[in-house]
Amino acid sequence: MAELEAIVERLEHGDLPLEESLKQFERGVELTRSCQAALKQAERKVQILSAKPGAEPELADFGPDESD
Repeated sequence: MAELEAIVERLEHGDLPLEESLKQFERGVELTRSCQAALKQAERKVQILSAKPGAEPELADFGPDESD
């Protein structure tokens, strides 16, 4: 995620040559896809962990951490 944020910042400044901008954009797309896949996997784990025995798994919302 930090690498993706750094790429966005570099691209927003606009001082990179076109070829480098395209390379950075492609890397950003790769990182975005990787992050989306990790998020989808985490959502599936939450579904499994929050499922009641014999019930259909469903997404559970996370509220504010009450331990703070």
